[in-house]
Formats: sequence, structure tokens, C-alpha cells
Amino acid sequence: MELKKSTDANLENKKSVYFLIGLLMAMGVILLAFEWTQYEGAVGSLGELQVDLEEEEMIPITQQQPPPPPPPPPQTTIIEIVEDDEEIEEELVIEDTESDEDEVIEFVDIPEEVVEEPQIFTIVEENPEFPGGEAALFKYLGKNTKFPAIAKDAGIQGIVYVQFVVMEDGSINDDMITILRGVHPALDAEAVRVVKEMPDWKPGRQRGKAVRVYYKLPFRFTLK
Repeated sequence: MELKKSTDANLENKKSVYFLIGLLMAMGVILLAFEWTQYEGAVGSLGELQVDLEEEEMIPITQQQPPPPPPPPPQTTIIEIVEDDEEIEEELVIEDTESDEDEVIEFVDIPEEVVEEPQIFTIVEENPEFPGGEAALFKYLGKNTKFPAIAKDAGIQGIVYVQFVVMEDGSINDDMITILRGVHPALDAEAVRVVKEMPDWKPGRQRGKAVRVYYKLPFRFTLK
């Protein structure tokens, strides 16, 4: 057992010696190779080195302008579509309409526009005329005037005076028929009815112009 341990120890010592010898030989080879390279380089001639120095052309230095900034992106209008079912709350803005105490409010009277009615004449140069003249007028009245039964049974008779207006076109204005003197409501109403149903007259004239003219008629109701 002791012999084996001694042999192993000798082997370990020899390995260390051999390793150091190998390392020294390797370093010697490297140094020899390095020295040989330097010697070969010194023997060769490099010859003349000619360098032509050409005059450098002066290139003007131009200052480059910085590029302009990129244009801003175009604005895009966004349209919001609201469904009909969605309730939209609207803000109600109530302005203060109260006037200051110092404010003076002026009220301006605006005159009402007065529409002047055409003049109604009583006397004119040319009187209005029933179609066919005065004889045709009395014939018309005698034919179309009826004695009301209520007045006839009561024995009422008399003369009803009626005033009316012959218009510029010869027509009779129903709103301008007036009872100047009446006898009985039934007799008065009959006289008005006959006047309303008269045909158009020939209008009266003043200075060659057709005008409105008052006209009066007596209606005589007589019992036989």
C-alpha cells in the first residue's frame, strides 16, 4: 500500500516538470519566429516614396436652409349622427329682458290710417235714372209691390218714404237703404224688399264723373 502511494507521488512530480519544460520550449519557438520576421523586414528596400501634393480646390461652403416644417394635417369635421330614439337635451337660455330703471321708453302714437269713403251727393248735375225713365220706374213699383195681408186685415194704409244710394256703377247698396218715414213694420219691410230687387240704374254724374247719389221714393199703400 505504501509502494502505490509513492509511485503516484513520483508521477505527479514528473508531470509538473514536463509541463514546465514544454511551456519553455513553446515560448522559445514564439520568440524565434518573432525575431526572424523583424530581420527579413529590415533587409528589403522600400524605395522612394513620392507623394504628389495637389492644391486642393477650395469648395465654397453653402449653408443649407433647414427644410420647412410639414404642413399641419387638414382639419376634419366630424358629424355626429344622433338616432331619432335618443333624447337630446336642449339648453334653454332665458335672457334678462327687464329694463333698467334709467332706461327711458318712448311711446310713439301711430295715427290710424283713415280710409275716406267716397262722397255721397244729394244734388248732382245729372240725376241717376231707372232703366226706361220715371214712367218705367212707377210701372215697376206698381207691379212688384204687394200689400201685406197683416196690414190689410188690420186696415192699415199710408205712404212709406224710402231713401237709398245709387252707386257709381248704378247698383243699389243694400246696406244703405233707410226708412225715412214708416207706417207699419210690414209695410216698411215690403218697401225695402222692392228696392233691393230693383235692376241697376244709370248712375248720377258730377262734372262728367259717375258718383254716388241719394235717391228717395214714396211707396203708397191704399185700401180699396
